[in-house]
Amino acid sequence: MTSSLSASSSAEAEDLAPASRLARLLEGRRIVALAGAGMSTESGIPDYRGPETARRARNPMQARQFLHEPASRARYWARSMNGWPRIAAARPNPAHEALAALERAGRLAGTITQNVDGLHQAAGSERVVELHGALARVRCLGCGEMEPRAALQERLIAENPSYYRWGTALAPDGDADLEHEAFVDFHVPVCLGCGGTLKPDVVFFGENVPARVTDAAWALFDEAEALLVVGSSLTVFSGYRFVRRASERGVPVAIVNLGPTRGDEHAALCVDARLGELLPQLVTTLGA
Repeated sequence: MTSSLSASSSAEAEDLAPASRLARLLEGRRIVALAGAGMSTESGIPDYRGPETARRARNPMQARQFLHEPASRARYWARSMNGWPRIAAARPNPAHEALAALERAGRLAGTITQNVDGLHQAAGSERVVELHGALARVRCLGCGEMEPRAALQERLIAENPSYYRWGTALAPDGDADLEHEAFVDFHVPVCLGCGGTLKPDVVFFGENVPARVTDAAWALFDEAEALLVVGSSLTVFSGYRFVRRASERGVPVAIVNLGPTRGDEHAALCVDARLGELLPQLVTTLGA
């Protein structure tokens, strides 16, 4: 187990700035990034397990609840109606832009992301595998038809104007905390094509990542000569498994995160730092 640099590294390396230590590990290797919610906190989107989590912790939506409990589904869409405008307005931060720059320079093969906010693509990243889907899409569970989340937002507001409130606290999964918990009169829009149940095209807690997405993620991972974990506690197995596989294959792992992670024991280098500060420094140090 190593907390900063692999045991074989010299004391001289330990004295280098974090960006220089990170560059030393990654230099000359084809990098694949594994990104978590910490990538987007500097864009104003909260995470589940960051330094502020304990202060505002709440249970995320479970797939079973959404699918089988109409009241839970109404509560989700009422909250989502209030949280969506701020998700839609969020913009990439310097960390997103740094990964895009590394990709353009040929240093980064691509990004496997646990995030559902689309900010990697907005920053210019092209090879992105969204492990947990995207909030910008809504899928019908009946016919499979997709609808843009922005279009559904118009229907939500038109049908539920009394529930549309600003000033609520944004939540990690793109919804928002509302004061009242009685949603019996909230109208949940249905699919325009078949009248089926609509679900955000994301993986809720208790769901499995679709096989086609998992396959795409492993295909990208197989290109890695180094795995760069950014902004993830690796608590969820869908991300942690890539770190474990890298360790099994002897692929060096670098982790940049605020606070410890589940994968620290597998890492050659762990850096506790703000991504928006460190990743741009890495781009400069690597000459990307």
